[in-house]
Amino acid sequence: MFKYIRLSLTVFCLSCSVVQAQNVNIPVYLDEDKPIEERVKDALSKMTLEEKVAMCHAQSKFSSPGVPRLGIPENWMTDGPHGIRQEVAWDEWVGAGWTNDSCTAFPALTCLAATWNPQIARLYGKNLAEEARYRNKNVLLGPGVNIYRTPLNGRNFEYMGEDPYLASRMVVPYIQGVQQNGVAACVKHFALNNQEIDRDHVNVEVDDRALHEIYLPAFKAAVQEGKVWALMGAYNQYKNEHCCHNQYLLKEILKGQWGFDGVVVSDWGGVHDTKQAIENGLDMEFGSWTNGLNWGASNAYDNYYMAMPYLKGLREGKYSVSELDDKVRRILRLVFRTTMSRNRPYGSFASPEHAKVGQIISEEGMVLLQNKGGLLPVKSNVKRILVVGENAIKRLTIGGGSSSLKVKKEVSPLEGIRLRAGKNIKVDFVQGYESPMQKEQDLKGAKEPVKKEIDAVALRREAVEAAKDADLVLFIGGLNKNEYQDCEGVDRESLSLPYEQDALISALAQVNKNVAVIIISGNAVAMPWVDEVPAILEAWYSGSSAGNALASILFGDTNPSGKLPFTFPVRLADNSAHALGEYPGDHTKVTYKEGIFVGYRWHDKQKLKPLFCFGHGLSYTSFQYGKISMDKKEMTADETITVKVRVKNTGSREGKEIVQLYIKDKKSSLPRPEKELKGFEKVSLLTGEEKEVTFTIDKQALSFYDDRKQAWVAEEGDFEVLIGASASDIKDKAVFNFK
Repeated sequence: MFKYIRLSLTVFCLSCSVVQAQNVNIPVYLDEDKPIEERVKDALSKMTLEEKVAMCHAQSKFSSPGVPRLGIPENWMTDGPHGIRQEVAWDEWVGAGWTNDSCTAFPALTCLAATWNPQIARLYGKNLAEEARYRNKNVLLGPGVNIYRTPLNGRNFEYMGEDPYLASRMVVPYIQGVQQNGVAACVKHFALNNQEIDRDHVNVEVDDRALHEIYLPAFKAAVQEGKVWALMGAYNQYKNEHCCHNQYLLKEILKGQWGFDGVVVSDWGGVHDTKQAIENGLDMEFGSWTNGLNWGASNAYDNYYMAMPYLKGLREGKYSVSELDDKVRRILRLVFRTTMSRNRPYGSFASPEHAKVGQIISEEGMVLLQNKGGLLPVKSNVKRILVVGENAIKRLTIGGGSSSLKVKKEVSPLEGIRLRAGKNIKVDFVQGYESPMQKEQDLKGAKEPVKKEIDAVALRREAVEAAKDADLVLFIGGLNKNEYQDCEGVDRESLSLPYEQDALISALAQVNKNVAVIIISGNAVAMPWVDEVPAILEAWYSGSSAGNALASILFGDTNPSGKLPFTFPVRLADNSAHALGEYPGDHTKVTYKEGIFVGYRWHDKQKLKPLFCFGHGLSYTSFQYGKISMDKKEMTADETITVKVRVKNTGSREGKEIVQLYIKDKKSSLPRPEKELKGFEKVSLLTGEEKEVTFTIDKQALSFYDDRKQAWVAEEGDFEVLIGASASDIKDKAVFNFK
């Protein structure tokens, strides 16, 4: 399996302080055409106990050792799901000061989910992985698929919404796009990491139905359909065990029931016990001593739970070598799939092509929430636009925690609007509101900025005065990546917009009837002014090309086609986690009392009208739905039913519509939602064009998890097919019988 090349190297001897010449045999793997499992077996047989243990833990903030003696390279991880993080110092949580690590920022995963387009998800993964490959990273720490349980979760912007089916269908092509570049996707955070408050220790109590129906499906799809090569554990606890070494989640479900053959990676600092880490399914430990060498040890990484304590226990017979070998096999499998793959393509970094792809994704994901009177797109008679709001100029690719990025270029909304408006439209800007300055993330020696008094009244007065003479006011606000907004480590404190934006929007609407509100966020926000303004657009965190994408939507160059991946409640109490009083818990545990009734499922159950429903999104054109047709009215467990519906573009311009299929169980032995998403398709239609959309319903689409039987079941009886443009806009229904 090996060919050895003999080299003469000049080395400096630390013990004798002299320069020595040494002959070294460098092994080079041949037989790349042999199956990976044979190569793994061969490499494992040549490794020492010390080399095996070393591969199971970090050697720096974002790398783990290889086996130089055998020519096996190191593993290099990188954040994150939206772009390749700047190079981090070997042993500190600060940037390394490189000048060539400025990346492309792709839109946040909430924006990707809002495209409802699996082809776009694959394109996203492919282009993101090209940047990781160029930087020689072999593990991308993403995507995130934790379910949107509460709109206060500071990390929701990194995830794919409230519905397990939508998240499942979007995560699989993302993973495939990443891994075709010889970079491992690392789906995270497994599991039940649905809040940042007390995230490092809170014990989540959830019933088995909710676990299997809501919180696990996207992970299962990532493993069984996406064939993901790595998975990251969560910080929180479940069944009173930390998820990074949780026997039930990692051994019984992930590696047992699902047959996962990849690597389980700890979240940084998520390991708490050597014995549990070894015996409960963890393979690689990262970040446990986040101060690194500052602790004073000669090599702090040797003191990780799965480092010297593991080696000592092996030598004493406390732990089995076969268990260690299983971990190392998985790590070697990762190496052979990525860094040591002959077919691994070359990457590219921060290219104009990647920026363009980011713009396409953003344009497909922006959601037109409201457009009374057709205020948007910008009309030809508009000669003066006033842009109001800090988010029009604020850098939104930095901050927010581990997904913070150092970007080569970020086109701001104001820049994009001015570029598109050209010389014929005057574009003025007033800030209108201001957020407090924060210490710059990842900068060594960064100091807390001097606090200053913000005069919100004066800022608002200036904006209102300027708005009186504008043909169109574009308010660009929402959330940002500051603490207690969309930010890792902390949750939001309110559903409301921060920095007195609500008062500003109402004041603008009082002096100008043509106000379009553009919200930049990764979360739902309250809108007490919703009836005061004609147009509202959810623009998400859209990355490097944010301004160009926004301008394209506002001016009508691109027809908006995104739809919401989560519900916007009218008030916080309309969200099930808050309605039932179990968020954020008592600092030791949190109980998911709502069970399976998350998001639109809860709104349906309680007959609550949302502010904007799951799956909602408007267009600059209009669509007409035909009647449902089915190939049969009865099906058995081994059969399927084909559902068809015709959709026609009845408007004046080309557009894309997302046709959504929901299933309702008419009678069930256990409570079930009023309806559940079980299919969708994004269809592009020219003016006047009509297309037929086809869905296939199988037994799986009818099944629920019966916690009494600990199994998925589909009960006999009548089911209803619902075809809609959103969860609240059902166009037609049809009934069939399952027997």
